[in-house]
Amino acid sequence: MGTKTMTTLESKQYLTFGLDSGQFAFEVLKVKEVLEVARVTKVPKTPPFMAGVINLRGGVVPVIDLRLKFGMDCTDRTVDTAIIIVETAYDGDTIVVGALVDAVNEVIRLDTSQIETPPKVGMNVSGEFIESIGKKGDEFIIILDSDKVFSQKELEFVNEVAKESEPVSA
Repeated sequence: MGTKTMTTLESKQYLTFGLDSGQFAFEVLKVKEVLEVARVTKVPKTPPFMAGVINLRGGVVPVIDLRLKFGMDCTDRTVDTAIIIVETAYDGDTIVVGALVDAVNEVIRLDTSQIETPPKVGMNVSGEFIESIGKKGDEFIIILDSDKVFSQKELEFVNEVAKESEPVSA
């Protein structure tokens, strides 16, 4: 009697969210939590895509407006607007950054057969940020690489802003 070889497809979970009319995702393992948009404190002399900072359990977390970061039009915040707290690599360490998005949709599971490398042209988001393209039915989901969405230079700036904005203990 012969043995059957089973091919197992590797799958990952992704948190999907909307920006403009597109569907995007971060790998779930990089997402720490999702917050309703509360008070975001604007920091002077920061780039337009930096929405500001928030207080997350006593810590200062910088928030990046992904619409502006990706060159999309700014829109008014709605009840669906959310902040996704994402881990990203910075200077050999891991830091958390808030990503301001139009709406958080759902957690989905995609296997390797549903994921393709992104095309080199025709993307409205810089290809350097895109890890892959997921397919769910007829829908395409742009899977972002959280370690590349925020450049090292931006993270240095954001890290400095966070340090300067930390509450001083008496």
